[in-house]
Amino acid sequence: MRTNKQLRREAKQLFCMCRVNGLLDEARAQKAVQKVLEAKRRGRFALLSHFLRLVKLDRSQHTAEVESATSLPAALQASIESSLERVYGTGISTSFALSPALIGGMRIRVGSDVYDGSVRAGLESLQRKF
Repeated sequence: MRTNKQLRREAKQLFCMCRVNGLLDEARAQKAVQKVLEAKRRGRFALLSHFLRLVKLDRSQHTAEVESATSLPAALQASIESSLERVYGTGISTSFALSPALIGGMRIRVGSDVYDGSVRAGLESLQRKF
């Protein structure tokens, strides 16, 4: 029987085999999951659980969520996308959303990184200081 550490190591190896030029290839990942399920080895579900965690982490690091109080012009959206690609590399997908609760400014979230330049965050920071 394989230990949890061995399963994590195998999941990481499987994940690395599914990457092409530093990006996760979805077709390879789906094939890998099918092959693991077809093999019917003991511990396959634990292995796939670890593999899924790695895929989710990779997805979150390659997805940017931009929230703003008002709709952004197309030129500004393109500028933000190019800046994010410069910082996080190619292959990052960006989604823009309206959030009137921000009052003004914008908040950008990529994985666990959050860049908050909103008026609301500034007011909350000021409130904490008093």
